[in-house]
This record gives sequence, C-alpha cells and structure tokens, in this order.
Amino acid sequence: MTDGRPRHEQVAADLRARIMSGEFAPGSQLPSIPSLVTRYAAATATIQRALGALKTEGSIYSEVGKGVFVRRRPSQVVTASAYLTPGSSGYSYRLLDVSETVPPPEVANGLSLGEDEKVVLRHRLLLQGGEPVEVSWSYYPSSLAAGTELAERKKISGGAGGVLAELGLPQGQMIDRVSARMPTPDEVEMLNLPPYVPVIRQHRVIYAASGRPVEVSVLVKGSHLHELRYEQQLLSGPTSAT
Repeated sequence: MTDGRPRHEQVAADLRARIMSGEFAPGSQLPSIPSLVTRYAAATATIQRALGALKTEGSIYSEVGKGVFVRRRPSQVVTASAYLTPGSSGYSYRLLDVSETVPPPEVANGLSLGEDEKVVLRHRLLLQGGEPVEVSWSYYPSSLAAGTELAERKKISGGAGGVLAELGLPQGQMIDRVSARMPTPDEVEMLNLPPYVPVIRQHRVIYAASGRPVEVSVLVKGSHLHELRYEQQLLSGPTSAT
C-alpha cells in the first residue's frame, strides 16, 4: 500500500523519525532547505510546510539568519511505574475532579466489577516545569474507596498507593496495555497539543499482592514529547529455539 498522505506530511514524518533516532541530535542544525529539496525531490513550498509542522509541534526551531535546529531538549523518557512522585524531575499534579461514577466497560472489566457497581474517579493533570504533559483518569471500586482519602477532593499525602497499603492491599503487580491514537478535543486542550500529533495511551491495571484488582488508570500523553521505558529481568541460561 502506498503512502496516501500529502507530501509535506511524509517529509515531516521522515524528518521526525530521524530526529527521534538521533541522526539529527538535539541542538544540531538541519540541512538547508535547498538540500532538503534535493533529498526529498520535493518543491520548496513542500519542505517549508513540513518544517512548519515540525516547528508547531516543538520538534525544531529556527534562528533568523542561522538556520533550523533540532530542539535542545530530547524526548522525555518516562519509566513505566505505578506513580510518579511529585517534585521528582519537576513533576507536579493538578487535581481536576473527584467523583463517584459508573465505570466505562473496560474499567469495570479491569476491576472485575458487577453490573451495578460504581467507582470513584480521580481525574488529574500531570505537569513538568509547569507545562502539561499527561492527563489521567484513575478508578477505584466505590466499595473500597468510600470513606478514604481516595474519595476526597484533595491531593493525597503519600499517594493512592499509601492508602491502598493502609487498607491491607499493597500493590503487587501492574499491567499496562499501551496504544496510540489521535487525541480527543479535550485532550488537545488540556495537553496543549499541536495539530496532527498522536497520543500515547496507557491502560493500567494495578493488582494488590493478593491478586485483587484495586485500580484502573488511563494515562494519555503527547507522543512528540515522550518515550516509555520498560525493564524486564531476563533469566540467564540456554533457551529453546523459536
């Protein structure tokens, strides 16, 4: 199947991939427009539109009389973990809403809830250096969260994990499903996203040490700013061929 996108989007996508791979390092100068015209066999206007799209999303910037450069800050590598501690690496949370609600089907399934069971939703915006980087929806069974800090409209000292531990349900396992999609209008506004930038979506289920699911979270972040980092310890020794 051929790429049916407009030519400037194809060029922008290729340049973006080269920036992400490190071929064009943070702070380095991109080839001149005439060089890019030759490289991509494209019109000058096409190259300018491609560069304009990359500038809008923050991947590159220009300096008058000097040229076009890759943004100095590389993509933020986020280690997949249950929670990010406020204050670490300049992170802070803004609590947007706390309410009891009927869970979406994927949340009800993740928490193994019955048909009529409700959840407490904690809706938050994660900022780094004052800039929005992630919006999240965390759901807890109402039967578990009622009467605890999880159901209160305030930030939780020690985080949700601390509350769960106090309830005798310390975290034992976390399972993420990661996907990418285009953002909703609300996500564009909350995360201040440029046009045509997909988001990374994590659907996370946290299980207590007993195996009981105690939290489902949906975390959405701009793909142009983030990479997810996962670590897994591999067993040493011979393995069977596959």
